Amino acid sequence: MEKNRRIINIVNFIRGFDSEPQPPLETYETVKRQIELIDKYNFKATFLIQYDALQMKHFRDLMLSLDRERYEIGVWFEVIKPLAEDAGVEWKCSREWSGLCNCGYAMAYPTEVREKMIDLVFEQFKGIFGDYPKVFGAWFYDTYTIRYINDKYSLDALCNCKEQFGTDGYTLWGGYYGQAYYPSRANVFLPAQSEETQMNIPLFKMLGSDQVYQYDCSSNEDLSPKTAQRVITLEPVYHDIGGGLNEWVDWYLKENFNGECLSFCYAQAGQENSFGWQKMKDGLKYQFALFSELEKQGKIEIEQLGESGRWFKEKYSSTPASTITAHSAYDDENKKTAWYCCKNYRINLYSENGVLRIRDFHIFDDSIKDQFDNAVCKETFAVYETLPVVDGYLFSGGGIRSGAFFRYRDHSKFKCKDMKFRQTGENECEVEFISDGGFVCFALSEGRIEISSDRDFEIENIISRKSDFVPELISYDEKSVFLKYKGKKYSVESEEGNFENEKIAKSHNSKLILTFSLDR
Repeated sequence: MEKNRRIINIVNFIRGFDSEPQPPLETYETVKRQIELIDKYNFKATFLIQYDALQMKHFRDLMLSLDRERYEIGVWFEVIKPLAEDAGVEWKCSREWSGLCNCGYAMAYPTEVREKMIDLVFEQFKGIFGDYPKVFGAWFYDTYTIRYINDKYSLDALCNCKEQFGTDGYTLWGGYYGQAYYPSRANVFLPAQSEETQMNIPLFKMLGSDQVYQYDCSSNEDLSPKTAQRVITLEPVYHDIGGGLNEWVDWYLKENFNGECLSFCYAQAGQENSFGWQKMKDGLKYQFALFSELEKQGKIEIEQLGESGRWFKEKYSSTPASTITAHSAYDDENKKTAWYCCKNYRINLYSENGVLRIRDFHIFDDSIKDQFDNAVCKETFAVYETLPVVDGYLFSGGGIRSGAFFRYRDHSKFKCKDMKFRQTGENECEVEFISDGGFVCFALSEGRIEISSDRDFEIENIISRKSDFVPELISYDEKSVFLKYKGKKYSVESEEGNFENEKIAKSHNSKLILTFSLDR
């Protein structure tokens, strides 16, 4: 089987304005220092530049001076005051930049204004660099904007924010967890489920999230989710845990690039200039020195975002399945996890102190239309999500951790000691959890989840609290559980084994096979 690639994109982006006003020379000096560090190791890198920075001569001249063989220049897209005013709409914020969804992002404006803003940015970029941009990024964007770009301009790649709940005023939850996917024409947050419904620009997930802790790192004392999650990523400005902590960086690169990735291992490194050089310099210097060593050893490849996008489009006609594993947390060998994502669903398997559970299971339906496709976002926050079945973060509370917990039917305990990963096909893998004398094996493919063990077992989906994020139970029978979430109906079905009730699925001959259906 072909060896899977291990790719790092260094993506720095350039703002002229930010929420905290800084002297222009400080943000400019940050970019210069980033370039000096990239040049030291002769890396390839991508800079994404915002509309306001495009109008600043010192940033333009700096970008024009770069070697275009090693440096790729693209667009970072946030709505700022000069862009809004040039598009002929009123800027309603007190500062030139805003992170609010009803002001600082394209969905805050009518579709004709979104088109005008994109054209303004792309034409100004072409006037400076001679060609339209080939890569485009933002923390957050709506589907209409990306579909317009897809249909009018030829891009190599998109990038946007990792999954997060409430952070920065928006929620991206239940979607493709890492690597890249082809977004649906109906909803950019969802991978297209057929070539007919997809936009042909791969979307890469930014930041490099901690695959163990990021998911449920921000629980309250009763284990219920906080209003906004903290960030545990490769970003070098986070020094307590994340990209500014050397021990965490060592662990993350070891686990994230362990080769257990199906399609390809991936992470995005870098930082926006608005944080300032002093906050990021130590973390970036440590990371880049380590990248250089790993690159020399052939353990990673460092390339531009657009290069990765062109390779992805050449290799995959539709979204491939991907996996991310970790055989420990950075500070705890008793935690093990595996994420599997494909165009139809995602699942997270998790063992903590020997206790095994499905921590997350969300189903994708690419017919779910983006709520802001032809509507203006009037609130300061926005939510993009998928169809939940198991959610170990949002369903937890009252001192009880949620998830679909594994247990033997004879009441003997399974205590996980180790986890093994095997790729069994292009989009298929097995994740086996091993105890003293026992095992639980998850065979994961695009259409089903097959669970087997050394003896009969059951899995109980524990939902600890009621909330708007919990699906409605319509009905259940021995072979199916029928759910409804925000108007969409779907079901989880047992091809082998059966449901005792809406929460408990039992194996047959030590095997449980789960599939699912969408009511379109």
